Amino acid sequence: MKPGAAPKAEVLVKPGANGLANGQGVLVDAKHQALWVCSGNSGFTTVPQTPSALKRYDLATGAPRASYAVPDAGYCNDLAQDAHGNVYVTDSFHPRVLRLAPGAAAFTVWKEDPALAGEGPYKGLNGIAIDGGRDVYVSLVAASSHLLRIGLGADGRAGEVTRVEAPRVMKNVDAIRAWKPGRLVLFESNAFGDGPYGGQVTVARVEGAKLGLQTVVAGLNDPSSGAVRGDRVYFIESKYALLTTRKDGDGPVPRGVPFDIQSHALPRD
Repeated sequence: MKPGAAPKAEVLVKPGANGLANGQGVLVDAKHQALWVCSGNSGFTTVPQTPSALKRYDLATGAPRASYAVPDAGYCNDLAQDAHGNVYVTDSFHPRVLRLAPGAAAFTVWKEDPALAGEGPYKGLNGIAIDGGRDVYVSLVAASSHLLRIGLGADGRAGEVTRVEAPRVMKNVDAIRAWKPGRLVLFESNAFGDGPYGGQVTVARVEGAKLGLQTVVAGLNDPSSGAVRGDRVYFIESKYALLTTRKDGDGPVPRGVPFDIQSHALPRD
């Protein structure tokens, strides 16, 4: 979607291109004109299933450029990039963060630790963000009352895992975006909660080992991800329940469901 008075959404990457099955996390690398997409294999797709992988496309044309398989039958969920061009990927099936270095042909395990494990069928990680090049923040797939912080050394090595506690249970932090030093934007999709409108976008203030939370907008239908530009957040509502709550005997999956990009101002302080 290009900016303008009347922006129009256009398909950049078609379903199935370069083996893309379930589009998960997305990252734009404008410097290298690359679009990175995590492709999952959760089953909800109109194209053949493929093993989970990180895909790279041309940012201008959508042409396929590369595909990087997730080792050990892992699940590529979300991604972040550091100032050196390294791409960090969360694995939802394992308690680990993978890293793809510029020019590398395959992932390496950047950090694997039992402290990164959650509960439930998806014991690994979900969202990820790098705050000021010093710390990597990740969220569990399961709803929890904390984020996990991994130190990022000057040499690129991973430090210890520490918990950063929130004052409440967060509603499945599906994505994290770094806003400014010590400030994160959380996309609480409420993917495993009751009802379709329990999601929200939240600003988190990092205060040592604690988080201060401020709701930006609530009553959303699975806000799974978004982007921060300046002092505004742009987000989507994924409407997971149209697929995940279906039962045998239900009618066909509805087609042509409207989706849009919404924007909201972030708090000044």
